[in-house]
Amino acid sequence: MQRSAGSRRRRRHNSRPFLGGAMAVIAAGALTVTGLVSTAQAADVNNAKNAGFESGLANWSCSAGSGATVSTPVRSGTSALKATPAGQDHAKCTQTVAVKPNSTYALSSWVQGGYAYLGVTGSGTTDVSTWTPGSSTWTKLSTSFKTGANTTSVTVYTHGWYGQSAYFADDVEVTGPDGGGGGDGPGPVIPSAPAGLAAGATTTSSVALSWNAVSGATGYKVYRDGVQATTSTGTSATVTGLAADTAYQFSVSATNAAGESVKSAAVSARTAKPGTGGPGPAVPKHAVTGYWQNFNNGAAVQKLTDVPADYDIIAVSFADATPTPGAVTFKLDTAGLNGYTDAQFRADIKTKQAQGKNIIISIGGELGTIRVDNDASATAFANSVYALMQDYGFNGVDIDLENGLNATYMTKALRQLSAKAGSGLVITMAPQTIDMQSTSGEYFKTALNVKDILTVVNMQYYNSGSMLGCDGKVYSQGSVDFLTALACIQLEGGLDPSQVGIGVPASTRGAGSGYVAPSVVNAALDCLAKGTNCGSFKPSKTYPSLRGAMTWSTNWDATAGNAWSKAVGPHVRSLP
Repeated sequence: MQRSAGSRRRRRHNSRPFLGGAMAVIAAGALTVTGLVSTAQAADVNNAKNAGFESGLANWSCSAGSGATVSTPVRSGTSALKATPAGQDHAKCTQTVAVKPNSTYALSSWVQGGYAYLGVTGSGTTDVSTWTPGSSTWTKLSTSFKTGANTTSVTVYTHGWYGQSAYFADDVEVTGPDGGGGGDGPGPVIPSAPAGLAAGATTTSSVALSWNAVSGATGYKVYRDGVQATTSTGTSATVTGLAADTAYQFSVSATNAAGESVKSAAVSARTAKPGTGGPGPAVPKHAVTGYWQNFNNGAAVQKLTDVPADYDIIAVSFADATPTPGAVTFKLDTAGLNGYTDAQFRADIKTKQAQGKNIIISIGGELGTIRVDNDASATAFANSVYALMQDYGFNGVDIDLENGLNATYMTKALRQLSAKAGSGLVITMAPQTIDMQSTSGEYFKTALNVKDILTVVNMQYYNSGSMLGCDGKVYSQGSVDFLTALACIQLEGGLDPSQVGIGVPASTRGAGSGYVAPSVVNAALDCLAKGTNCGSFKPSKTYPSLRGAMTWSTNWDATAGNAWSKAVGPHVRSLP
């Protein structure tokens, strides 16, 4: 959700096109400096050890625990490297390789997935690197380097890039004269026991676990009270099927082709008590959604009970990322909210629910860094959101990820959450206009994938500039045609009318651009639901079950005297 100027958080900006261009120039420069071309001689050997990751991460070191071995996808053998960038870490994996001085070596690796880099440092001459912006199939990266007069070892590395998805690597080669390091190294040995086992988020039926990576391990077995409960190829797992409010002991072992390690030291964890979170009051046929700010950015500071009754769904903004990929947490900004206490907040949730309102937790915002791009992070997302629902009593979740969404894994996460929370779970989304221009977009695909459990998509019709309408014409924001012609894409693209809402700023201060008067919002609602009050664009049919409208934010609405909700709220309720 876009915040206005004056927000205590920095503005979102789109840097990806510049990143690709800049990195291409840098990479090209690194490759053309040397101008080296090498053909391996018959006596040359591959000096890299564990080049195919068949012995787990033996001989390799990955930054911030970012690397793990996986059984799929692999190019050859049974294992490959998967390394996942997170935060400011770009998932660099390195190996020190023995080489001969004054010798030329061919460096290569096969890669797949996100941005992938391959290079060497410490050559004693000019270090080299190469990269690819990502591929859905195995792609070979190749370059070459010459060692200096006194060079007896180099550091070979792979890495991804900040904010990009995980990359895979397999069959690394440092081909040239034997440096005396023993080639591809010995076979695997039984790994040591994992350390650092810790229990994370719990629900009434599950416990999330994490531990430190073990060198040489290709997988892990998780035990519950001495009995194997699940397995994992990474350093986390969630044990499910547990009884509520019950204590369990967990341990984990490491495995590879040589066998299984002894079990780690055990940790205890208790599942959550049955709570009141989850299904709440039924969402009205026509509903108004408002975002409530858990921070002070110059808008009116509110308690939940200050939010007007015109709002049917209140999205608490925002949950925050945790060190566990995909997992989220929430903490009330008591200082920023003029001393509003956690106890008051929890009590106010119940008060609003008793009034027939649904209170949900919003994930993301313009600077949200939550990424759900693999099975582990999907499970972590579902478990942590459900834990917040159980803890605070939230009725559902809002997806407002403006920095990337993976339809495959967000779909898995939301279905896991639905399985835990049951029917009545409220799921809303707030994509930007660009995210809903085509059914091939990740947001649109996610919405269609979860159509059977989706409540409403409140697209943000602001901070976007001009966009295509469903008739192929370009419309500028700030007009009734912009609202109706873009809503038509969703309505004709597969969403039920009850799953489409119009998202707009509550005041001119609520967004950088795209504000429209409440009368324009009401005209767009009439055009779509009844075929009246349209502009130059008039849809070919009406959508009387249209869900309603959304605004950023209840706080900016209050700053403007609640003019938006006073005008739009009654109008939404009057729709057919």
